[in-house]
Amino acid sequence: MAPKPYIFLIIALLFIFLPLTASIHFKLPAIFNFGDSNSDTGELVAAGVYSLEPPYGRSYFTKPSGRYCDGRLIIDFLLEAMDLPFLNAYLDSIGRTSFRKGCNFAAAGSTIEPPTARAVSPFSFRVQVAQFIRFKLQVLRLIAKDYYHLIAGKKLHKYLPDEDYFQNGLYMFDIGQNDLAGAFYSKTFDQILALIPLILTEFETGIKTLYDQGARNFWVHNTGPLGCLAQNVAKFGTDPLSLDELGCVSKHNQAAKVFNLQLHTLCKKLQGQYAGSNFTYVDIYTIKWNLIANYSKFGFEQPIMVCCGYGGPPLNYDSRISCGKTEVLNGTTMTAKACSDSSEYVNWDGIHYSEAANQYVSSQILTGKYSDPPFSDKMPFLLGLKF
Repeated sequence: MAPKPYIFLIIALLFIFLPLTASIHFKLPAIFNFGDSNSDTGELVAAGVYSLEPPYGRSYFTKPSGRYCDGRLIIDFLLEAMDLPFLNAYLDSIGRTSFRKGCNFAAAGSTIEPPTARAVSPFSFRVQVAQFIRFKLQVLRLIAKDYYHLIAGKKLHKYLPDEDYFQNGLYMFDIGQNDLAGAFYSKTFDQILALIPLILTEFETGIKTLYDQGARNFWVHNTGPLGCLAQNVAKFGTDPLSLDELGCVSKHNQAAKVFNLQLHTLCKKLQGQYAGSNFTYVDIYTIKWNLIANYSKFGFEQPIMVCCGYGGPPLNYDSRISCGKTEVLNGTTMTAKACSDSSEYVNWDGIHYSEAANQYVSSQILTGKYSDPPFSDKMPFLLGLKF
C-alpha cells in the first residue's frame, strides 16, 4: 500500500493532463495581489514589523521601497506590461497613496497556514483575505456615499473605481514558499509531504471566500525551486550528497514539485467547480529552474551566490547578518554589503531574486508558454522583452 503523501501524487497525475478551459483576459480594471515577499511592495515594512535599509531598492527606486529586492519584483514587471501602475500595499495608506487600480495584500514572511508563534509575519493568507474584505467594504461605502452626493449635484471623490472594480479585477497569488521552507526546520521530509494537502485546503478555503465575494479571475503562481536559495543551501546543503547537479538542496526542490503538482490539480478542480471563473496557473518553478541551470546563457554570472550578503564565495551568505545590516561577529563589526553589479546575480540577498532575475522571469511568464491555459494569443499589449 502506497504511503499517504504519494496517493495525492497519483490523483494529481490524473488531472494534470486535462487543460484548464478558460483563460484570463488582460483588459482589467484592477489587480488584487496576495502573497509573501516575492510580491510584497511594502506591507510588512508599513506594519512596522521589519525595516529595510540601503542597498535595498538601489537599482530602480534608488532607496528602499518596501520590496525585498534591489529593484522591481515580478509583479511590478507584469503590471508594467499591462500598462498598470505599481500596486500599493494595503497598510501603506499614508500620504497620497492610490488604490484606484487595485491593492496589494502580500506581506513578506507570510504563509498559507495560520502563523506560528515564531512566524516572521502575522499576515497569513486568511488574514490577507480578511483585509481584502474590509478593503472592499470601505470602497463600496465610498461609492455609495459618492453616488448619494452625485444625486444632490456634488461629486465628492474624483477617482472612485467603477462598479466592475472587484468582479472584473484580476486576483493574483504567489504564496506557499514559506510554508514549505519553514517546515524543513522542524519536520521530516515525509511529514512535509503529508502537510501539503492541509496547506492547500487552507488555500482553497481562501479562494472560496474570494469567489463568494465576487472574484472571478484568478492568477496563481506555483512555488520556485526552494533548494536553490542560498539560505537553504547554507543551512541544509552542508552534506554534498544532499545537493543536486546544480548545487541545490534536492529535498527542498522535491517538496516544491509535489506542492506544485497538487496546486495545479486544485486549480483544475476549482475551474470546473466555480461557475464563471477563470483560473490561470503559472509554472514559476520551471522558469526559475531554467534560469539557474542556464544562467550564463541569459547574461548572469552567479546562479546561487548572493549579491548582498557576507562571507564570500561560494555562497556569500551568513544567516547572522542580513543584507544592509551591521552586526558584531566574534568581536568584530561586520556589514553585509552589496556587490558592484547586481545584474550579474540571480540571487539578491539569499532568499530573494535580483531585479534582473525578476525581469527575466517576468519576460518568460509573458510569453504565455508557462501557463495553463496558455494566453499568448490573447495578449493585447506589446512586449519589449530584454531576453
